[in-house]
Amino acid sequence: METYEALLATVALMMGTAWASGINLYAVLLVLGWGGSTGHIALPEELSVLQDPLVIGAAGVMYFIEFFIDKIPGMDSVWDSIHTFIRIPAGAMLAAGTVGDVTPALEIAAGILGGGIAATSHATKAGTRLFLNTSPEPFTNWSASLTGDVLVLSGLWTALKHPEIFLILLVIFLGVSIWLLPKLWRFIKIVFFKIGKLLGFVQASPATTNGAVVPAADVLQIAALERLQELKDKGALTEHEFEQQKNKILKEDVS
Repeated sequence: METYEALLATVALMMGTAWASGINLYAVLLVLGWGGSTGHIALPEELSVLQDPLVIGAAGVMYFIEFFIDKIPGMDSVWDSIHTFIRIPAGAMLAAGTVGDVTPALEIAAGILGGGIAATSHATKAGTRLFLNTSPEPFTNWSASLTGDVLVLSGLWTALKHPEIFLILLVIFLGVSIWLLPKLWRFIKIVFFKIGKLLGFVQASPATTNGAVVPAADVLQIAALERLQELKDKGALTEHEFEQQKNKILKEDVS
């Protein structure tokens, strides 16, 4: 029975750190480091380095920066784009570290699973925030960011205290993500395009929509106009507000 509970706790910690890393890596490092140093969390030997004051301090500074950047529409997506190369590898490393130095095969398997889960949660967050950035007001971004912070902290707490419940919720989250990601794919492609352009891997080229050629620079404008139309259809915007926001989007594109 004790072996079963220890295995369940290890699996929940492995999956939990990977999942949370895809949303807010620095919050994960801060929670694990502080919890391990104060004795509230029993970290595996492979992750004991997180208890070092330098690591905790660095994680705290980066969490503070991300907390504010993640509340700024547009900047949050830039931040997510950059962290595609940080959150996913870090999630894989943390997942591998949770299983300890048992066998190389087990560490590699944990790293593969952790990287996949971190990639899923990161893509879901990045795609959702890109979609919300087409909204004409900032309140949805703030609420989404605060929800993400709470989700990471509560998720880690559940993984540590109630591993069975966390694993059930994780399966539900993965199911929702599999259903949601295809719907967010257009916005996710924008993220990857910007990353590729930033690194020089791709050149700005026309995109196609229903057979019509649309410049890549206009993709976000089209998405913003579509989002605006959705808000009008739902009654969230009056006709006057709709026209104001539409003219603002079109003027920004011209400028």
